[in-house]
Amino acid sequence: MSKRQSWVFLAFAVTFFCGCATGPKYSAVASSFANLPSGQGHVFVYRASAMGAAVQPEIRMDGQLIGKAVPLGFFYVDRALGNHEIVTSTEVERKLTFMLESGQVRYVRLGISIGFFVGHIYPELVDTDVALSELEDCSYIGQP
Repeated sequence: MSKRQSWVFLAFAVTFFCGCATGPKYSAVASSFANLPSGQGHVFVYRASAMGAAVQPEIRMDGQLIGKAVPLGFFYVDRALGNHEIVTSTEVERKLTFMLESGQVRYVRLGISIGFFVGHIYPELVDTDVALSELEDCSYIGQP
């Protein structure tokens, strides 16, 4: 490998790994999520892939900032029952609308797709079993 190739590889590696979440893994903090306020539900938001690590838009729920789309990171919010909307925005705005019932836990995975200038982060609801297996590789990034 030439010296130039080594520098390119090093720059790529630094960019890739600096963009990923750091913090305790899901399994280390999962027991602290058990206490759910009455009349509310948990909404976990996570990004299970490091693809497009530089693309980290803000995540809004019902118009309020709740976090960022950090690769291999997750956070959660408690919300009252009812209809809710999660929005991400890069070149385009992507929306997810869902119903939350009292005591319910919902999981929103943030995927990435190719865009014209930058990738698009899109939210999607996933089943509990799928989410829990993907969350094992994610780190808790807290809330803003």
